[in-house]
Amino acid sequence: MTIAAAPPRLAAGADVSLCWYPEGSYSLARTLGPLLRGHSDPSFSVQGDVIWSAFTTPDGPATLRLSPVGGTAAGAHDDGPRVPARVDVQAWGPGAELAARAAPRLMGAEDDWSGFDEPDFHATLPRMVREARRRSQALRLPASGRMVDQLVPIILEQKVTVIEARRGYRYLVQRYGTPAPPAGTSTPKGLLVPPTATQWLQVPSWEWHKAGVGPQRSATVMRALRSAVALERLAGLPAAEAGLKMQAIPGIGIWTAAEVVQRTHGCPDSIAVGDYHLAAYVGAALTGRRTDDAGMLRLLEPWNGQRQRVVRMIQSTGFRKPTFGPRMTIQDHRGH
Repeated sequence: MTIAAAPPRLAAGADVSLCWYPEGSYSLARTLGPLLRGHSDPSFSVQGDVIWSAFTTPDGPATLRLSPVGGTAAGAHDDGPRVPARVDVQAWGPGAELAARAAPRLMGAEDDWSGFDEPDFHATLPRMVREARRRSQALRLPASGRMVDQLVPIILEQKVTVIEARRGYRYLVQRYGTPAPPAGTSTPKGLLVPPTATQWLQVPSWEWHKAGVGPQRSATVMRALRSAVALERLAGLPAAEAGLKMQAIPGIGIWTAAEVVQRTHGCPDSIAVGDYHLAAYVGAALTGRRTDDAGMLRLLEPWNGQRQRVVRMIQSTGFRKPTFGPRMTIQDHRGH
């Protein structure tokens, strides 16, 4: 992995810029995909292979543009020769310096698959996982390092459908987010910086209600963000320790903590125990039969330390478990 100064033309178009050269093939879209809360996330804009993002740093808001060159195109498999991958990084706004400096880690620069790919370990993996890894060399686990930005939308996903949670998150960001720092004439229309912890704490109860967020989830957000400074410090701890400390906040359990550190720390092992679908999905993929959380953990135990990588590889195959029984329904809290 190499970080280099941007060429003059690229540097002239931004407040801060650099070029990141990952080793081997690389897919920006597949790597950053878990950070987007759906295609309508106001804090992201995807334009072909280019991904824009807006967020707050300790120095202030920033607009970040990530443009891949070479490597693997969005959605493509990893087979075959590739030109060396590069991602052009440009940033604007008061937080541009910190945003650009953190961009390689965000894009998976510190994600190390060597233990997973070690021959003896690799030989223990199910065939579908080995084949998925062969076709997914360009995938990295992202590490945003931004606790509040990941925690809030994940709390909103507790005990509801993804569609409902993302609809509520989009409404609240559009109401309480702020316009992204301008990137000249190319700033994506509607790109917003999500609310800061202080701004989230100012959201009135009726707005949570309009967003379809019940009082239990909104109260959890409020409790967590009253300790936002301490919460952000967890980004500097190992993922397992950060996850445990997060669970000291009432309303944040193992599922929420796991989903957060997967994204903030690029954790290769955290498993979202308590997920409505995950245990049944993993059981069906590995054994042909559904299972519960305890059964999922037993199945994944041989790959302890790399369990999240195993799950990501299963997901990358496109495997779908058989659907039986009722679906979780979308609840509308706004008329009550």
